[in-house]
Amino acid sequence: MSTEVTGTETAGTATGRRWIQEWNPEDPGFWESTGRRTAARNLAFSVFSEHIGFSVWSLWSVMVLFMGPKYHIDPAGKFFLVAVPTLVGAVLRVPYTFAVARFGGRNWTIVSAALLLLPLAVGAIVMNPGTSYTTFMLVGALTGVGGGNFASSMTNINAFYPLRLKGWALGLNAGGGNLGVPVIQLVALAVILGAGATHPRTVIAIYLPLVVVAALCAALFMDNLAPMKNDTRSFRAAVREPHTWIMSLLYIGTFGSFIGFSFAFGLVLQNQFHRTPLGAAELTFIGPLLGSLIRPVGGRLADSFGGARVTFYNFLAMAAAAAVVVYASQAKSLPVFLVGFIALFVFSGLGNGSTYKMIPGIFQAKAQAAGHDEAWARRLSGAVIGLVGAVGALGGVLINLAFRESFLTAKTGTPAFVGFLAAYGLCFAVTWAVYLRKPAPAAAAQAPVPAYAEV
Repeated sequence: MSTEVTGTETAGTATGRRWIQEWNPEDPGFWESTGRRTAARNLAFSVFSEHIGFSVWSLWSVMVLFMGPKYHIDPAGKFFLVAVPTLVGAVLRVPYTFAVARFGGRNWTIVSAALLLLPLAVGAIVMNPGTSYTTFMLVGALTGVGGGNFASSMTNINAFYPLRLKGWALGLNAGGGNLGVPVIQLVALAVILGAGATHPRTVIAIYLPLVVVAALCAALFMDNLAPMKNDTRSFRAAVREPHTWIMSLLYIGTFGSFIGFSFAFGLVLQNQFHRTPLGAAELTFIGPLLGSLIRPVGGRLADSFGGARVTFYNFLAMAAAAAVVVYASQAKSLPVFLVGFIALFVFSGLGNGSTYKMIPGIFQAKAQAAGHDEAWARRLSGAVIGLVGAVGALGGVLINLAFRESFLTAKTGTPAFVGFLAAYGLCFAVTWAVYLRKPAPAAAAQAPVPAYAEV
């Protein structure tokens, strides 16, 4: 039975407001009577806060559309500028993961939402042609706090839901957050259409009150789970666990592609296909929008057919889409390029959902094989989620650096796209070898292993 504490009461060793002392989502009776309703409420407001966080994280991917010749920043400089927030956000995901257990999911959501005010306020001050490139990079780095929100949100929601629903819940949480990318791109498009490409501060002004609303909603409607606690042993075990780094590679291929392409899409359209800021803004939101919307579908498919299977076929599809993009880049065909590039967004979103479903499934299987309890699986999968999210986000940095080098040396994105095609080939080979390949009968008899194909 769960004891939910609200108001100014204190429960157990936890202090403050809205602490839940006991939480057992794997118990069907508890889940139907209490757990489902509480988890859904926390999921809804977690999505909202994470959504705003993603928008702030993506801020400079739209600010560069407003940076005309007066800013004196070349294409390579712009690709590097949008890579900086990705790098900072990736690094922050590790401490954000453990902040949930240290301070409580509700409490940390309030803090992490409020921190978004800083990059917005400073960005509004410096956004003019007279600002130095170094200042732009420093301010861009501040928006990395929006990327950290994802890790704390996913770790928190992972603890609320039973294993059989984690794929859908984590996919919905992440997909709703990912929607922050296309939404801020649509906001930028509306500003350019309505006020022209010389009013970037309007975008920032729209988001300032939304950040305040997100923090207030977290304070009023979310809960802390007292059973969650910092476990440095789980973190150390996650670092030593080979599956952590294998899943990090796969997540670089899915989420790294999504966030990297989201930040770079507009710049690629401007520099390779010579689109105007308005022309680029009219197209950039489509891929991130579809990739975000389909992420819960990837989680649901993984719940039904196994995350490893869905991830394997998804990487095959991403490799095929990358091949289309390579052809279109060489042929200089914008329509074919858009088909292939948007397909990359869709499959990256699908794979985001399936890879995250794999993580709790892997450690549930390991717990059963080694005789550990479900609490062990939840603690270790929570730690791994944070590390995988951090390393996976670095894929966005690599993508923007690849574009930067490609346009510097070849004046086109084709070499970068060829590299992405090779990376997806590596990812589907690793997925098959580690999670789908059946061991030889003799080896299987000597050392039985969990059925990872089902995770």
